[in-house]
Amino acid sequence: MANFLVCHGAWSGGWSWARMREPIARRGHSLLTPTYTGLGERSHLRAPMIDLDLHIADIAGVIEFEDLRKLVLIGHSYGGMVATGVADRMPDRVTMLIYLDAFVPEDGESVLDLRPAAEADRMRDQVSGPGDGWRLPPPPLAPDVAEEDFDWLNQRRSWMPFRTYTQRIKLTGAARDIPGAYIHCTGKSGGDPFKAMAERIRARPGWRCYELDAGHTPNITMPETLAELLDQIVGGGAVH
Repeated sequence: MANFLVCHGAWSGGWSWARMREPIARRGHSLLTPTYTGLGERSHLRAPMIDLDLHIADIAGVIEFEDLRKLVLIGHSYGGMVATGVADRMPDRVTMLIYLDAFVPEDGESVLDLRPAAEADRMRDQVSGPGDGWRLPPPPLAPDVAEEDFDWLNQRRSWMPFRTYTQRIKLTGAARDIPGAYIHCTGKSGGDPFKAMAERIRARPGWRCYELDAGHTPNITMPETLAELLDQIVGGGAVH
């Protein structure tokens, strides 16, 4: 049995992993899906000062106060930044890191550092305009999202405090010996900033890389397939 704890993506919340709970439980695992400050059911706390450090502290606090141990951290998209920071702060609580189409930062990198320059500039323009100088609006939904899910998603997605994207992560290297895996979602249309992240992981000795023919949010669009892959990973599957 694995104890999965999800560090969710930007604009999202623990709610976006609701479809994963039953498939994960059916395979004998547990799934925890906390939400960061300022997003999801905690969107009433959204404020300009929210940054990456606060989101890392959110998850670290859940782990500390719930006395959670032997965790498999799943970092999805932006959540890769959070999961990396949590593992660095609490390496004794984490047995494995799984990045799901996620950013994999090195010490001193921010989300914007890991995006193409043109994309980073576009985000800054959005923040300085409709974002009132401190928040980033959600992007359009991906083409693989079913039309019947549009309302469910759009009613729940929150504007993202931009300091979470600009703050550079501070790492000590304490998590360097934690084993891990990367799931690269290859079914996306348009640009794919996570291809470079997958290649970064492939260069890490002992890490496993998997490809999933899915869009960026398989937790929503392909929950059964993703649950099966996660089950395989914690069971020690081969490189794909």
